[in-house]
Amino acid sequence: MPAVISCDKMMVRCSALALAAGLLAVPAAAWAQQVTADPADIRVIGHRDPEGLLPDQTDPKAVSAISADFIVKQAPTLNAFQLVNLLPGANVASSDPYGLSTSSSLTLRGLGQDQIGVLLEGSPQNDIGYYYAYPSQFADAENVKQIALAQGSVDIDSPTVGGAGGLLSLTLDDPKATRQGLVDLSLGSYDLRRVFVRVDTGTIGNTGLKAFVSYSNTRADNWRGAGYDTRQHVDAKLLREWGNGNRASLALSYNDGNTSAYPSPTLADWQAQGRGFNHDARYTAGNTNYWRLYRAPFRNLYASAPVHVTLNDRLTLDSTTYLQFGYGNSPYGTELATTGNFLGSEELAQPIALPGAVDGVATVLGNYTGDQMRTGNVSKLTLQAGIHRITAGLWFDYGTDRVAQTYTAVDADGDPTDRWGYRSKAIRTADGRLLAYENQRTVTVTKAFFLADSIALGPRLTVDAGFKGVNLLRNGRNYLPGPQTRVRKDSFAALPRAAIHYALDDRQQIFANVTTNFRTPNEFTLYDSYAGGVVSTRGTDALKNEYSVSQELGYRYIGPSLSLSATGFHYKFRNRQLATVVDVGGAQVNSTLNAGGQTSWGVDAEIDYRPAKGVSVYVSGEYLRARIDDDLPVGGDYLPTRGKRAVSSPTVQIGGGGTYDDGRLFGSIAGKYVGRQYATFMNDESIKGYATLDLSVGLHLADWIDGKRTDLRINAINVTDPHVLAGVQSVSTNARDVVGRGGTVISGSAPAYYIGSGAAVIATVSRGF
Repeated sequence: MPAVISCDKMMVRCSALALAAGLLAVPAAAWAQQVTADPADIRVIGHRDPEGLLPDQTDPKAVSAISADFIVKQAPTLNAFQLVNLLPGANVASSDPYGLSTSSSLTLRGLGQDQIGVLLEGSPQNDIGYYYAYPSQFADAENVKQIALAQGSVDIDSPTVGGAGGLLSLTLDDPKATRQGLVDLSLGSYDLRRVFVRVDTGTIGNTGLKAFVSYSNTRADNWRGAGYDTRQHVDAKLLREWGNGNRASLALSYNDGNTSAYPSPTLADWQAQGRGFNHDARYTAGNTNYWRLYRAPFRNLYASAPVHVTLNDRLTLDSTTYLQFGYGNSPYGTELATTGNFLGSEELAQPIALPGAVDGVATVLGNYTGDQMRTGNVSKLTLQAGIHRITAGLWFDYGTDRVAQTYTAVDADGDPTDRWGYRSKAIRTADGRLLAYENQRTVTVTKAFFLADSIALGPRLTVDAGFKGVNLLRNGRNYLPGPQTRVRKDSFAALPRAAIHYALDDRQQIFANVTTNFRTPNEFTLYDSYAGGVVSTRGTDALKNEYSVSQELGYRYIGPSLSLSATGFHYKFRNRQLATVVDVGGAQVNSTLNAGGQTSWGVDAEIDYRPAKGVSVYVSGEYLRARIDDDLPVGGDYLPTRGKRAVSSPTVQIGGGGTYDDGRLFGSIAGKYVGRQYATFMNDESIKGYATLDLSVGLHLADWIDGKRTDLRINAINVTDPHVLAGVQSVSTNARDVVGRGGTVISGSAPAYYIGSGAAVIATVSRGF
């Protein structure tokens, strides 16, 4: 962070030096000033941001961030979604205090996590099929240098599709220049046990290479209900830097988890059972709610290789190549009969063999498996030509997604014979075919080009203009017998954008931007679904792409002891897409609802005050007004939804906290209030607002021992332990029966919710060597 400086003798010298230090956000190459000063004339005033909660920003858009200084004081198990919970617009619904379960969500300005691009070291982390990202699989917190959250848009060169909600970018810590290591040991509530070990090689001989590798192992009982979670994780990074800012790196992140899917109640379930709405601790014959039938094993490998090369004094090249592999199962308990089965539209004449069947019926594990591979590259050239900084680039992405809903036998104790749901071990028909509710493979190819120009019209004014063209092609095959064999959808979107940035003085900035985004329907909308041998949901390639236009107008103040940012925003959507989950014949099926048009506007704000060295007070807030523009078509009628509030869009959110670190004692406090959230388009069901509070306290012990880093900290998560519903897990059109515009009765269906996590305490010892 640039130092904030003052001058004892000459105010002119002070202003010029502050300008040269980079406090203004205009491209320096066009108008940088050369200033010299006697060091005796300069003194440092104010207090630097000790936690990186509001780092200096110069982008012409809303950006918030947290740094390693803040992350290291939090509970070491927290995932990236939980860590950004304090930032404006971030609504995190976590059903697990430790961040291990996949039963969680993040919305930004009312837009869900399938609308938020996620990058790790420049490589996309979103699922290629339906755009979700899973934070429990991301890098360990000890290795994260910064998490940046752009609430309103993605960068023009970001390799993401569907970023109307914004961009979450994780940057890994660079390997250290000297050989060293770090060990973290943690114990906590619900029998939590965690170990983390990191080793840095330092600079390796004369190669200029340096690297780190880390390993963590975490185990914790479920905080409610039976079961436990395990997670093993490996991060590694290899870095080479050479003259004039050139650098090349390779980052790897591997995750092996087996976590519990906490059941999501309806409002009626919650009112009747509260936190007692859980999976069963013991198995009895015919029981499909046994906890071992709901443990989700996943393995993922992410690799990213970003390169930055200065080709000459005006031209640079940036290129990131990435590769991903992933396989996992999201299982559930169900019953299967030996007769009366269908495979797609085909009725099976011969009975199937079911181990443990009683009177022709057996409890089985319903598997929902995904086998993904994704690779791609995004490259750009940046040319400084006078007042112009011109960027041109290409993005190519190729991904495959093999999805199957199959069935696996369960033994007499309720244990699945294969928890991974491998097709080779699944139940088959009498003639040897795979018995499946879904069975498909999709290839997604994304190609994009982008061109942008940043024009420095003076020492304070910069104007940006850009254009991105994106083509997304899906080719797939449905392996189930029936009328559908091949699917295909080809989409192209033109995405212009513009921005302006003006530095009022050496402290204040204003900015404005206009950004466009699009998203194709997820891959599952292309495929037929079957129930009882007939098509229950018709796959289609005719669904329109979501398209949005957003605007922001913002103000920043960057002071020696006080920084603040406020951004007004406005969105206009066409064909707003909302993901949900529906139950079809006992199987959980991903579905997408077209909510038509939507208009949203509001204000985000954050303030960071540093009254003394090592002390930071932070407050954030958001006001959001999100309204549905159209009546929603349901069957042959229309729900009267025009003017209703958008789902999962709380009107008010307020976050606040403080940190303290005097070099010996440190601690933090963080609270968040989230307002009422609607779960249906008709606004006939909602959950109340709620608040959470986290605390931490710790000691730096290095000076008392041998000078090497030794920290002891205690983190208390959700200390007030409110018994609340934390967010909407699956939306519905209407919870109660409604008379449509055409006079027909449209039956209601109940939404489902996340139960807010309970309180937990973690003690951690960190030791460097």
